[in-house]
Amino acid sequence: MDKEQFIQQYAVERQGTNAVKWDALKERFGADDLLPIWVADMEFSTPETVKQALIQRIEHGAFGYTQVAQGYFEAYQGWQDRHEQTKFEKDWLYFSTGVVQSFYDLIACFSEEGEGVLIQPPVYYPFFHAIQDQKRALISSELILVENRYVPNFVDFEEKIKTHRPKIFLLCSPHNPLSRVWHKEEIAQLLEICHRYQVLVISDEIHSDLILPGHAFVSTVTVAKELGYLDEVFVLNAPSKTFNLASLLNSHVWIPGEEKRNLYENWVKRYKQTENSLLGQLAAKTAYETGDEWLEGLLAVVASNYAYVKETFAKELPKIIVTPLEGTYLAWIDLRAYVSEQEVKKVVQDTAKLAVDFGEWFSPNAQGFIRLNLATIPQNVEQAVQQLVAAIKK
Repeated sequence: MDKEQFIQQYAVERQGTNAVKWDALKERFGADDLLPIWVADMEFSTPETVKQALIQRIEHGAFGYTQVAQGYFEAYQGWQDRHEQTKFEKDWLYFSTGVVQSFYDLIACFSEEGEGVLIQPPVYYPFFHAIQDQKRALISSELILVENRYVPNFVDFEEKIKTHRPKIFLLCSPHNPLSRVWHKEEIAQLLEICHRYQVLVISDEIHSDLILPGHAFVSTVTVAKELGYLDEVFVLNAPSKTFNLASLLNSHVWIPGEEKRNLYENWVKRYKQTENSLLGQLAAKTAYETGDEWLEGLLAVVASNYAYVKETFAKELPKIIVTPLEGTYLAWIDLRAYVSEQEVKKVVQDTAKLAVDFGEWFSPNAQGFIRLNLATIPQNVEQAVQQLVAAIKK
């Protein structure tokens, strides 16, 4: 499916539908006259096949206790085979309501209060919350910029582990907000260091389907299997980012290690007595079976929007740095050549009238950066960029 066909068929108006992105602006930003280009969801409806499957089930009308849909695992593995080349076992798979909930759960299950959890900022801000809310020690090894591309600082990463002895490393792969799709060699080096010091690895792979041309996603579980470290890793993913299904509350937890599965199951018995999401699993299964063409169209829109952002800034404000978009639909933008770190909110929100994710949400050291969501209609991206250019020039 090409970009224009995708937009024509799937673009939707979300304002007035209780969408956090559009209808919580006053609450989140203190103003409701902003163009929202922040929260990582879309102005596109889920695939038509998914909508029809949900309609059919809703017409049935009974939403009682339900087992996992027959064929779910096969549909999910089929999608993995076609898009990610990741092999996993049915026994590894557990369900949760979302990836954020899952890394809260795994941190609670596999560490104690006061023990350390290591992250690589700038990174998705719930990583910070999951550690701090649960009274774990936050340990940071900042990613570094080398030739306009963020890479792990392996020396600092190992030194932080040697010094602080964290229990868990929380990896973001692909990386939000930096849009990096980690190379197999980078993941392997991180895993080698963690293995050396007996650090468990939780890999948040929610953006694993959202890969731009020229890049290839490799799951942490694939690398860990080759290295013989499967018992030391966990993988979290979901159909929610790929198909705009976040509020249907269905995500996956992969636990390859049998001993770790036993520990997790015992923890779940004590702390997590929840049912699976009937509609979430139906939507996911249908999307995994039929969503290939839809995803192709979405990625064409994202790539086109990214090209517009990059080309327009290069022409109008050439010192703005737009990080290369390898994966996700999130653009990481450095405004510091034109806007002082202290005036970013004034320029971006108050003058340009944009609701964005600000850099300091992802790291105390990222003030002066913003994250823009490109999974929207081109008119929104164009309007946002033009308003930002005008505000900076003003």
